[in-house]
Amino acid sequence: MSHATPTTVSTGSLPGHDDVEAALDAAYERFRDLDDGAVVEDVPALADADPDLFGVALVDTAGAEHVRGDARHRFTIQSISKAFVYALVCQEIGHDAVLERVGVDNTGVPFDSVLAIEHNEGHPMNPMVNAGAIAATGLAPGESRAERWDFLVRGLSRFAGRDLEVDDAVYRSESRANQRNEGLALLLEGHGRLSGDALGVVDAYTRQCSLLVDARDLAVMGATLANGGVNPLTREQVVDAPIARDTVSVLTSTGMYERSGEWLFEVGVPAKSGISGGVVMISPGKGAVGTFSPRLDDAGNSVRGRRACSHLARSLGLDLFASRP
Repeated sequence: MSHATPTTVSTGSLPGHDDVEAALDAAYERFRDLDDGAVVEDVPALADADPDLFGVALVDTAGAEHVRGDARHRFTIQSISKAFVYALVCQEIGHDAVLERVGVDNTGVPFDSVLAIEHNEGHPMNPMVNAGAIAATGLAPGESRAERWDFLVRGLSRFAGRDLEVDDAVYRSESRANQRNEGLALLLEGHGRLSGDALGVVDAYTRQCSLLVDARDLAVMGATLANGGVNPLTREQVVDAPIARDTVSVLTSTGMYERSGEWLFEVGVPAKSGISGGVVMISPGKGAVGTFSPRLDDAGNSVRGRRACSHLARSLGLDLFASRP
């Protein structure tokens, strides 16, 4: 990956408004015509996505918004929901309880693999792979499926600063092809690692992944974590600052599937992706970037999103590991 973009450092604050605008212009124009990658085919309702859509948004911790391209085009949040559900259940039952039940270590295998469970005595290892995310969703409080779903959708909506809705077509499409996730849930249940009815938990997990967002929503949600758990638009404390810190920490090592190490080395900013083409990238204390482009690489990460995030990390000084005397 080219490092030709001028580099600034992670310390301090974001550059001024005009510099941020110029950086988004450059990222959008530079990568809008990139046609590497392919739209996901495993989910029929996602396979019809327009591969040419591309949106970029940045929201800072003061609430300033910068958007380009198709940043208001809605798509389903998919695996990006994992990060925010993890934060919500950590807020509900505590750091130590979720650490013991779900874990934080990278598995080194694909996101839907059963190998990590079998090799670790039923432990899902981290909340950003499907097994760990299902375990985290199972920790949502409530006496019924309806109460547990209400907790999830209200919490995710508070992160976004608006009421989120399920895309019923995607939910139905993914539900019809849910055998692997159901298998993971039953395996976790067999190891005593899942709270609640396994198939009911998978249904809630599928619904949370089917919530509609846009790139600007992702930037707001990420900026909430970057801002110590305070939504920069609504000013609501969605989760406590230590929980926001824990969530960003987990994303640093596990957010981009088995490419997390490469992402951290090349981009240097915590991030999470989803198979519909979304990416959220979080710079603690500064803000967050949300991108959308449906063309994915072979690990399930948006190709244009990755390139745009890398450009913005360097041009805006978001890289956590860059320093200057």
